Amino acid sequence: MAPSFQFFNRHRVVDKNGKVIGYKNLDQLRENLRPVLLRRTRAMVLKDLPPRTTEIVRIPPTDEQLELHSSHMRIVSMVTRKPYLTEMDLLRLQKALLMCRMAADSTYLVDKQTPSYSSKLDHLRDLLGRLFAEKDRKAVLFSEWTTMLNLIEPLLEEHKIQYVRLDGSVPQKKRQALVQRFQSDAECQMFITTNAGSTGLNLQAANTVINVDLPWNPAVLEQRIARAHRMGQKRPVHVMVLVTEDTLEENLLNTLSAKHELALAALDAESDVTEVDCVSGIEELKHRLEVLLGSQGETPEDVTSRERVAAAGGELLGAVFNFLGELVAEGNRPEPPQEVVAQLRDRLEQCVEEDASGRPQLSVTLPDRGALDNLAQALAQLLTAGDKTDAIASEGEPRA
Repeated sequence: MAPSFQFFNRHRVVDKNGKVIGYKNLDQLRENLRPVLLRRTRAMVLKDLPPRTTEIVRIPPTDEQLELHSSHMRIVSMVTRKPYLTEMDLLRLQKALLMCRMAADSTYLVDKQTPSYSSKLDHLRDLLGRLFAEKDRKAVLFSEWTTMLNLIEPLLEEHKIQYVRLDGSVPQKKRQALVQRFQSDAECQMFITTNAGSTGLNLQAANTVINVDLPWNPAVLEQRIARAHRMGQKRPVHVMVLVTEDTLEENLLNTLSAKHELALAALDAESDVTEVDCVSGIEELKHRLEVLLGSQGETPEDVTSRERVAAAGGELLGAVFNFLGELVAEGNRPEPPQEVVAQLRDRLEQCVEEDASGRPQLSVTLPDRGALDNLAQALAQLLTAGDKTDAIASEGEPRA
C-alpha cells in the first residue's frame, strides 16, 4: 500500500498556502476503486420497481408573495455586490435566502401575519380534491417547515382526509406507530411530514409523493421519493414538485441538478468528470449565487438608494420654488401673463420624463461642475433667507 502523501499528491489540488481548492485525476480514482467497490444504485434496481413519473407543477405567486420575495432579493443583491463579505454579511445573506424560500410557500412563514397569502396553498386545495376523488389514493406530503404543515392541515380537514403527521417534535418511540397506521389503515390517506420523515421510513402504501417545496440538497429530494418508490412497492408512483414561478425555487431546480452531478464524480463508474473545483471565497460565492439566482449584471450603485436621493432632491427643489413664489407674492407684483407661463411650461415639459412609477423626472444639462456648486449655494441661501424671514415674522407677532 502506497503512503498517503502519494495519494494526496495525485488527487488533491492545493493553493500556495496548502489549502485544498479541488480534486483532480478522478478518472484514475474510479479505475482504482473499480475492483473493490460494489455500488448498487437506485438506477440499477429501477427495473425491479414499478414505473415512476415526476411532474413539476409551476404555480404563479400572488402579488403579496412576489413583493415580499423581491424585498429580500434586494438584500441578497446588495450583499453580493460588496467587495468582501463579513460574518454578519453571510448571516444576512443566509437569512434573506431563507426568507425568499419561505415567501414562495406563504407570506405567513415570513411575517407571521394574517391573512396568509399563498397561491401554493390555493393550488394544493384543488389538487387534494382531485387526487382523493380517486379510489385507493394514498400520498406522502413533504415540506421543509412545520409552519407550512400547520397551514396544510386545515385543507385536509376541509376535504375530510384522514392523516398522520410526523415532524421533529415527535419522539422516536412514537414514530413507528404513525407509520404502521398509515401503512395498514385504509382510511388513513395522507402522511404529512418534514425532512424528519425523509429517511428510514417504509411508506410503500403510498402511490403519490407531493413535495410542497424544495430542499437545498438533491439527496434529500431523492430520499423523500424513496419512502414510497422502493422495494415492496407494487403500484406506479406519481411524484409532484410544487414550484412557485418567478421565485428562488425555479433556479433551485437547476442547482439541485448540478449538485447531483458533482456527487457522482468520484463514485459513478460511468462518469466522465476528471476534476472538481472546491474554490471558496467571495468570487466563488457570487458565482454560485448567480447560478442559483440568475446573473445580477453590473450594478455599481444601489438603485433603490439612488431613487430615494432623486425623490428627496425633487422635494427640496419643490420647496424652494414654493418659497420663491411666496416671496414674489409678498412684493405685490402683478401676475405674469398666462401665455408666458404656458411657454415656459412647454419648455420644461421637454425636459421631463416619467419613471417606472409614473412620477415626472426633470433632466437639465449644466455647463460644468461649477454651475452645480453655484446652484447648491443659491438654494442654500434661499433656504436660509426663508428661515430668517420666518424668524422676523415671528418676532413681530404680539406675545401673549
